[in-house]
Amino acid sequence: MESRPPLPPFTFDTACQKVRAAEDAWNSRDPVRVSLAYTQDSAWRNRAEFLSGREAIIAFLKRKWAHELGYRLIKELWAFCGNRIAVRFAYEWHDDSGNWFRSYGNENWEFAANGLMQRRNASINDLPIAEAERKYHWALGCRPSDHPSLSELGL
Repeated sequence: MESRPPLPPFTFDTACQKVRAAEDAWNSRDPVRVSLAYTQDSAWRNRAEFLSGREAIIAFLKRKWAHELGYRLIKELWAFCGNRIAVRFAYEWHDDSGNWFRSYGNENWEFAANGLMQRRNASINDLPIAEAERKYHWALGCRPSDHPSLSELGL
């Protein structure tokens, strides 16, 4: 059976580990890598789109990152209890015309006993920004450990 530690019930430290692992995976922009953190039948609501299962997650992420170029994400723990974690996040990206955006959102996560996410509900809003307003300037990939958090950036 697949397992993805840390396992619920979460403590503050293990919830923070789970959030950072998710952030790092999403910043890889590798749909297959990201999908492996979810149960085979994981249920998602992302904005107004509803997905079920890893294959749907992979297809969704391929579409997402074909449109959201230069994607860089920061997640931050908001709350946790038992097998659930709530996060807030912001990511920056640009479209194929060079228009920049910062997307803000909240996610509610529910985990199976094996540490895989079985439910993800995401609410997201996009804000057009000027390129000069960008706050995320690291090389594509994982956010450096010394880069400011959302709170430190005032987001």
